[in-house]
Amino acid sequence: MASLTSIESKEFLVEKILKNHSNIFDKATGEQLSLIRRAKVLQPVVYIGMGTCGIVAGADKTMAAVKKYLSDNQIAGEVVRVGCLGLCSAEPLLDVQLPGKARLSFHHATEDRVEDLLNSVFHRTLVQETVLGQYKTESLEEWPNIPFIGQLPYFANQHRIILRNSGIISPYLIDDYLAQGGYKSLYKTVLNYTSEKVCEIVDQSELRGRGGGGFPTGRKWLVTLSAGSDQKYLICNADESDPGAFMNRAIIEGDPHRVLEGIAIAAYAIGANHAYIYIRSDYVQSLSILENAIKQAKEYGFIGENIFSSGFNLNMYIRRGAGAFVCGEETALIASIEGRRGMPQAKPPYPAEKGLFGHPTIVNNIETLANIPTILEHGPSWFKSVGTKDSRGTKLFSVAGKSVCTGFIEIPMGIAISEIVQSIAGGVKNGKNLKAVQLGGPSGVCIPLQDMETPICFESLQDIESPIGLGGLIVLDEDTCMVNLAKYFMKFLQKESCGKCIPCREGTRRMLQILEEVTHRPKEESTHETLERFKGVVELESLAEVIRDTSLCGLGRNAPNPVLSSLKWFRDEFEEHIFDRKCQAGVCHDLRTFFIEANLCNGCNICQIKCPENAIIGSPKLPHFIIESKCTGCGICFDSCKFNAIYFK
Repeated sequence: MASLTSIESKEFLVEKILKNHSNIFDKATGEQLSLIRRAKVLQPVVYIGMGTCGIVAGADKTMAAVKKYLSDNQIAGEVVRVGCLGLCSAEPLLDVQLPGKARLSFHHATEDRVEDLLNSVFHRTLVQETVLGQYKTESLEEWPNIPFIGQLPYFANQHRIILRNSGIISPYLIDDYLAQGGYKSLYKTVLNYTSEKVCEIVDQSELRGRGGGGFPTGRKWLVTLSAGSDQKYLICNADESDPGAFMNRAIIEGDPHRVLEGIAIAAYAIGANHAYIYIRSDYVQSLSILENAIKQAKEYGFIGENIFSSGFNLNMYIRRGAGAFVCGEETALIASIEGRRGMPQAKPPYPAEKGLFGHPTIVNNIETLANIPTILEHGPSWFKSVGTKDSRGTKLFSVAGKSVCTGFIEIPMGIAISEIVQSIAGGVKNGKNLKAVQLGGPSGVCIPLQDMETPICFESLQDIESPIGLGGLIVLDEDTCMVNLAKYFMKFLQKESCGKCIPCREGTRRMLQILEEVTHRPKEESTHETLERFKGVVELESLAEVIRDTSLCGLGRNAPNPVLSSLKWFRDEFEEHIFDRKCQAGVCHDLRTFFIEANLCNGCNICQIKCPENAIIGSPKLPHFIIESKCTGCGICFDSCKFNAIYFK
């Protein structure tokens, strides 16, 4: 690849920016720019999706196999690490671009398949079943009978603004970002607009916070800009902690300089000279990419002293969080950065007036800030043309659970939940029926089938009492136990409660205790205990309302959501667990009763040997029997039986 320094020195190019008011690449020839963008290549280039999801799927082994193949076959080629394209269920993803040919993408490119895949490309003998698609480029020759990536159902219904570079460019090379017009908005902003003007542009775009609250971003910035203080701070909240949500990580691992540019513009808009990125310490790869990106941005003069000779100074720091869910709340996050225990504080005063170290502070979610460069590039009217009247732009979602396709997506605000599940995610896998969708993270709600046509926007979701959250969407099929799911989320929330206020600390503990009683069947149970259990369930809703009304922060106020929504739409499952002591889905182990079908059992003794409770009796080569009073419902016998002789009710 032609690097930036092979065209002209960085120092000379930055100087040219200031003198000619042009983008960093405007003076490069079309040929040079095509090479940097890799719209044209002079030798084979292999791109490997090395996001965390790709590495988990074996992308690091794939990369080693690719390098070995090129070496063994004496092929002079380039191997480029890129982020995740978004289709995580197809990882590892491997792209190949030959000189003069369109870029090809292969799915499930595991280590053992690398040789066959690369042979098929170099010998022009593609097997369509192994190809995900090709990228459309007007100047390059297309591969025959191969669909374009943008035509695939998973991508065709998306509207990629934040994710337009993810999986395409290398997150390790600032030149890749610059070649796509990167840092052009920052340059335009600091040399042409006042801080107040930037706030007004963002306010006119009607961008709302993507962290879940949906507060107007521009209005929030104007409050801090007008606050009288000699020091102000900008905090980027990249500490996503929802189970099943991984969009923040994906943004960083796919396009880190977009985040840095958004942070720089936001800091300039509010008059801040210090910016913090708060991210959990176990995001090892994201941290490494961020540190490298900040180092590169400083070398090029996009961060630091006197940016673009405008007089604007910006220092950027990374602060590692311990992974506490409650630190998603802005005052708890601020306390964590200050070195104190992450616990929410009463508001007002709000951080925009008195935040980090007692100074006015803006806390924006990483997705919110990633929208900023595009808004400054195209203007507020362009941004408002996407989405709905009350919810402008796009929203990132991570799709997980029982759908055919899983990964992260970017959709225009306003499309229906059903369109995400059916059109983008491909419906429910294994031919199962859709039961519900869990939206909004652990403190979100379960949305039943009758509400699947609800549009994705702040107001519509409020109508069905659903928070949008960070954007975690979990597809649930017919085999899901809604009581067990509610218990799972309540256990998470109870554990993550900071413990400061009694309603959250004790209320969530009591709700979890009730749910555990519902999903557990003791060996012996008196009538008194049965009544106590029933009484607890009856009190669930009133207890939830108390927690919601009296908790200090959003964690406590939203903690009852998963239980309340499950009770509202799936009350019959709760009643089945309470009165019949059965779990139709067979998920609640303590409520399962196992039996052996005598006609199918050949007395192989495997189940008897493996039973940890010695609850199975029988002689070799004769049908066995399960003693119900000893059985704990662990299911080991069910899993070990090779003759389908064991079943449960």
